[in-house]
Amino acid sequence: MPKVLRIINRLNLGGPTYNAAYLSKYLAPEFETLLVAGMKDETEESSEFIVEQMGLKPMYIPEMRRAINFSSDRKTYQHIRKIIKEFKPDIVHTHAAKAGTVGRLAAIHAKVPVILHTFHGHVFHSYFSPLKTKIFLAIEKYLARKSSRIIAISELQKRELVNDFKLGDEKKIVVIPLGFDLERFYHHREENRKSFREQYQILPAEILIGIIGRLVPVKNHQLFLNAFKNVLSSSSQKIKAVIIGDGEDRLRIENYCNELGLKYCESNNLKSDSNVIFTSWIKNIEWAIAGLDIVALTSLNEGTPVSLIEAQAGAKPIVTTDVGGIKDILNPANSALLSPSGDIESFAANLKKMVESSELRNDFGLAGEKFVKDRFHYQRLVNDTRNLYHQLLLTD
Repeated sequence: MPKVLRIINRLNLGGPTYNAAYLSKYLAPEFETLLVAGMKDETEESSEFIVEQMGLKPMYIPEMRRAINFSSDRKTYQHIRKIIKEFKPDIVHTHAAKAGTVGRLAAIHAKVPVILHTFHGHVFHSYFSPLKTKIFLAIEKYLARKSSRIIAISELQKRELVNDFKLGDEKKIVVIPLGFDLERFYHHREENRKSFREQYQILPAEILIGIIGRLVPVKNHQLFLNAFKNVLSSSSQKIKAVIIGDGEDRLRIENYCNELGLKYCESNNLKSDSNVIFTSWIKNIEWAIAGLDIVALTSLNEGTPVSLIEAQAGAKPIVTTDVGGIKDILNPANSALLSPSGDIESFAANLKKMVESSELRNDFGLAGEKFVKDRFHYQRLVNDTRNLYHQLLLTD
């Protein structure tokens, strides 16, 4: 039985955890997998419940954290080398940036037969200074040369990696989209909608716009708030916004609400006259999506945003910036309205258009649901990955 050492940055809510968990669970018993994870930031919501529900028991590396720290990163490298020596994997498969760097270096030096890395996004723009970005790109090019395959999660992301960032031969980069269990979004919608809106005191006539994800600079919540303020002041419809998630930018986003004259509150101190509600993290996201009328995303950079796949599974229309692999996970013609990154006027116009047409919201929601149903099932993810593993083991 081939052995797979699967290394993920950290178990925080998002696509990488689901990806790593489904592969670890459902490639068995054909492949024996050891799942290794770093530690999440204090501002992030844990996704340990996802792996626990699947009966998985990850091994944790306390030194592996999101922030760059040469001392802890070196300890992480040594820890992974020790794991490789003891576990003797045939395949090392890393997920996301930190795991991909340290994990692949350890695998390369230990001469592991097959080495793969999945880009769940990338840090080659909108994250760091030009100098840091140049250094990270140089490191990534070296690692790509030494990897058996690079996995992109969308066709657009592959084109970026090949054409924009010159990460290597196109044949070395394969596309395997993410996969999820979307069944929970298809059931109990009316009950969930009623429950969510009652809990957050949303009136039946209010159109509720939600933005879901980490509160960090790359998500560009300021654009969302600017557009929301624009629609609030120009539309005859009653609207409210919920910001679902948490993170290092929380205080800055709250202060920006004050600058714009938007009244906000937290879920434990609801106020009827608030325009914006900060809910922090919500684990049963199907419950929250059922309560929304529109799902927004304003990121500067994205890989495959899980919130937009989940929004479509919940039959919700989308208003989003056109970045990263977003076009690969929706049909722009009839499931979402897209705007250029950072374009407040365009985003506000699209948001207003969606707010003011219940027919458009309904049509886009139904089209999105149909679009994601088969494309993003976890069994397709598992089958694609299994086939790639066998191909690489045979050719090694």
